[in-house]
Amino acid sequence: MNIAFHGAARTVTGSKHLITLKNGTQILLDCGLFQGMGHVTDKLNDYFGFDAKKVSYLVLSHAHIDHCGLLPKLVAEGFEGKIFCTSATMDLARILMMDSAKIQMQDAEYANRHISHGEEMEEALYTEEDVIKTLSLMKVVEYEEDFEIEPGIRLKFTDAGHILGSAATHLTITEDGKPTRITFSGDVGRYGDLLLKNPQQFDQADYILMESTYGDSLHKDLDPIENMLLEIINNTCKVKKGKVIIPAFAVGRTQELLYALNGLELKGKLPDVPYYIDSPLSSKATEILKNHPEVYNNGVKETLKIDHDVFGFKGLRFIESVEESKALNEDPRPCVIISASGMAEAGRVKHHIRNNISNQKNTILMVGYCEPNSLGGRLIAGQKVVEIFRDEYEVKAEVQSIKSMSAHGDYEDLLHFLSCQDPAKVKQLFLVHGEYEVQQHFATRLKDNGFKHVAIPEYHQVFELE
Repeated sequence: MNIAFHGAARTVTGSKHLITLKNGTQILLDCGLFQGMGHVTDKLNDYFGFDAKKVSYLVLSHAHIDHCGLLPKLVAEGFEGKIFCTSATMDLARILMMDSAKIQMQDAEYANRHISHGEEMEEALYTEEDVIKTLSLMKVVEYEEDFEIEPGIRLKFTDAGHILGSAATHLTITEDGKPTRITFSGDVGRYGDLLLKNPQQFDQADYILMESTYGDSLHKDLDPIENMLLEIINNTCKVKKGKVIIPAFAVGRTQELLYALNGLELKGKLPDVPYYIDSPLSSKATEILKNHPEVYNNGVKETLKIDHDVFGFKGLRFIESVEESKALNEDPRPCVIISASGMAEAGRVKHHIRNNISNQKNTILMVGYCEPNSLGGRLIAGQKVVEIFRDEYEVKAEVQSIKSMSAHGDYEDLLHFLSCQDPAKVKQLFLVHGEYEVQQHFATRLKDNGFKHVAIPEYHQVFELE
């Protein structure tokens, strides 16, 4: 048996980890889009590094697009096996993949309108028809269900606490009468998350694929999230009479922001300005989260006893049409605009940033991880001039960041996640989903905690498993 790392290897996005058994059976863990990696992004998304037709099964950890976003391309290239995921992941993946297909088709159409004579026509990575076919292959496996994929291959999901439906994947593969236990963390959430339950403990593993996005960081902000939002909104909207633009992932981060703002209203502290969710996808994701109350932690359940809608408050409006979105840019009045995508690389938020970035009254508020090469990453890094839609813009707006809003655990959370394991029994721990320098720091910390065999796979690298 071996495992090959065809994505999220020394980088955060593009999750694809392929297990090949002695008998040729192949199990792919996730099939995600690479995101925010500059000019190489398209090239990375074009090439899997393996034959889609030979993949037997796919196990999906969660619905973020860097984990599920290339599933329709896999199907378009000949994958016909089952895709296993939790029920909430299936609900979210449906809307996220359909939205992604729409973006792929629009991007290709736009590129082809501006093509020079003799250049090759752009093709979408996949279409909405490919998404529909993909959805037909999906099968729900509930948390903690001991599920037999086929004789000799068993699957169990445990709650990873990252987003709605997110799971750590546990495979028990028996070859020649010998069981091998492989755990893939997926993305690990925070302990004490605003909305979700803590990540669950899991049985002892022989091999662990461990995410490491924040493997050298601690999300310790001095103030609670509500207080930080209150201060930023008051300073921008009330004092400077400007706008707060918040790039936020449609799934997870947007709902956390709504919950925190709702908390301010319940305390009578919410600033009286308009609040806009300018992302149809975010609207759909919020409705799906409302339909899965089983994932809420006890704090949310207590709030529900006094407030039936923990994601709604005075002044909130969901923007649907493009025309309404454009009108926000022409309205000079102070407001808060929450819009996708979280890295500010695409979607309506990129237009809002372009229209507001050169006015010092405004604030761009980042609330999660950004690839260093993405627009969000460049803003966080303090660049004074940024390129947006091929034009350069001077950064005069204030750029703020609330790191504690990350849905990814910091290194204390990641070590907590692994605390249920006996390090001496882990034959190899593979670090995935992280920048290489961060992974090196986290590897040292893991070794200090008893994990002696830590590897940081390269892109397409293959490891034999005993």
